[in-house]
Amino acid sequence: MPSSGDVTAVVPTLDEEEGIGLVIDELRANGVGRIVVVDGGSRDRTREIASSKGARVVIQEGRGKALAVKTGLRFVETPWVLVIDGDHTYDASYLGAMLSAAEGYDEVIGARLIGRENIPLLNRFGNWVITKTFNILFGTRLSDVCSGMYLVRADVLREVWFEGRGFSVEVEVAAHVASTSRRITEVPVRYRERKGRPKLGRRHGLQIMLDAVRLAWRYNPTVVVFALGSVPLLPGVPILLWVFYEYVFRRVEHFVWAIISLQLVSVGFVSMLLAIVSLYLKRMEYRLTERIEKAVQQRSS
Repeated sequence: MPSSGDVTAVVPTLDEEEGIGLVIDELRANGVGRIVVVDGGSRDRTREIASSKGARVVIQEGRGKALAVKTGLRFVETPWVLVIDGDHTYDASYLGAMLSAAEGYDEVIGARLIGRENIPLLNRFGNWVITKTFNILFGTRLSDVCSGMYLVRADVLREVWFEGRGFSVEVEVAAHVASTSRRITEVPVRYRERKGRPKLGRRHGLQIMLDAVRLAWRYNPTVVVFALGSVPLLPGVPILLWVFYEYVFRRVEHFVWAIISLQLVSVGFVSMLLAIVSLYLKRMEYRLTERIEKAVQQRSS
């Protein structure tokens, strides 16, 4: 089981003078000695406060949270990385629980299941939609894929492409782990009221959703293709129901619309079935890979 001495905390910041000092103090109180604050061009006292607390402060390359994590990764020499927001919303005292759960996994997500009332209602709904979509696309059972506090192996994090920009980095990291080793889990953590001005808006939620679909295209393109092929169900079913109603209750026949609707429903239904089969085949692939890895480990031991 890894310890806090095996962890480097990477803290992306942008105008977080109200919270960054509290975050660093809390990390040190929980045994994290290596702290890298990656600043994205703050115009307040974020960098000065972080430096006064003894953290290593670096200026990120480019813009967006994804590049902040990528920049901070260059200064990591430990086997584990804890990515945590600098606004004091995440309770670093849960690091011990995350470390306890880390053995045998590549990523441990701190799921915001305690203090959810501190998440704005619209953000809460958006996070639910994104997480459900992610679970469908990647065959996982996560409850908070967008959490800004997660523990991940440094060598695994270095494999991530960091193609997304902004707040999609959490989804991209989870997608990489879920699509390769499958060793991903989560533990409940407490979420607190934010210090300072919030930066996550409605457009960010839509961007994260689009990035999740884009990542699914990279790791399991057949699901996306067949899912798009099932779109004809949306107009096909209502048209078919209308044709049926017209014929049964009004004795009006619409042969052309009936043929069109049947074609749409047939194509959409078959595509939906193929998408489901593709998902199950991918999950079967994961299970077979896990069993092969366990067999190899048992033979080598």
